[in-house]
Amino acid sequence: MSATPFIVPYCDRPVPVLFADDHLLVVDKPHGLLSVPGRDPANRDCVPARLREEFGELYIVHRLDLDTSGLMLLARTPDAHRHLNRQFEQRAVSKYYEALVWGLPAADEGEINLPICVDWPNRPRKIIDYENGKPSQTFYRVMQRDEARGIARVELKPITGRSHQLRVHLAEIGHPILGCPFYAHEQARAASDRLTLHARNLSVTHPVSGEPLSFEAPTPF
Repeated sequence: MSATPFIVPYCDRPVPVLFADDHLLVVDKPHGLLSVPGRDPANRDCVPARLREEFGELYIVHRLDLDTSGLMLLARTPDAHRHLNRQFEQRAVSKYYEALVWGLPAADEGEINLPICVDWPNRPRKIIDYENGKPSQTFYRVMQRDEARGIARVELKPITGRSHQLRVHLAEIGHPILGCPFYAHEQARAASDRLTLHARNLSVTHPVSGEPLSFEAPTPF
């Protein structure tokens, strides 16, 4: 059974460029914009398409989900692309996300180690599967508790980079991300008009100079 096609609504928010040189770009992707073009001709609008006129051909290093906002890295040359990809593969890249979640976590911080697998009959959803899932690791830290609303602001550090990892992990421990259309229950889904997940910090090594680079995009929620 194949996944149901969907049409992505047009995102009229701009794509701020936070850093640019001859080798790479760092942008603050708005929520509601694809990281790469979809198969459907109606879904060609995406980050590289928006930037191609100014910066030419761009190479995708990593992706953010349609509904996720925040820092995204793109390479401008094949050599830079290979170098940056290697950093991601070797887990030499540091990434921090911020999210609003349903409920108040009992612990101030913790680690989630739960294997993730594609839910084939319900793609693009993912599930926890101890037999077929791939190892997936996330660290979390509670930044703020809102007792009145029964929600919390958390900082997330994914060690692995599985698709939907943060959303699946948090939902599985009983704290779904607000506004998540895939894994949040009805109350948590209705608590926000967007997925409250943002890629806030990104640290990499420059592919040519070897200089350490760190970027931050303020959380918009």
